[in-house]
Amino acid sequence: VQLQASGGGLVQAGDSLRLSCATSGLTFITYTVGWFRQAPGKEREFVAAIVRSGTTTYYAESVKGRFTVSRDNAKDTVYLQTTNLKPEDTAVYYCAAAARLFVDVNYASMSGNYAYWGQGTLVTVSS
Repeated sequence: VQLQASGGGLVQAGDSLRLSCATSGLTFITYTVGWFRQAPGKEREFVAAIVRSGTTTYYAESVKGRFTVSRDNAKDTVYLQTTNLKPEDTAVYYCAAAARLFVDVNYASMSGNYAYWGQGTLVTVSS
């Protein structure tokens, strides 16, 4: 199983980025995919998640209304569209996959519930 996150970069506050998480080696439609991030000196935190069918999504309060998670089951890929980026969004962003259907954001936000992780992609937002 492989997850490959990409799309990070250096942007200015207010800009947008679209992150991608390409997966292989798993039955993609049966997995929930989440995005997490880790800023320098801080613990990893939940950002967003999308369930198998894509009909249900979960977001951290800090990104709600600015970030949108989506998936293309034909391409085995999940996207995180980020808008109105802020300096505090600076972090390494990771995608992860869980063979679970989470019933609420509390379960979706627990990193221990995800079995597979990709390498991160760095997002740097300058003020």
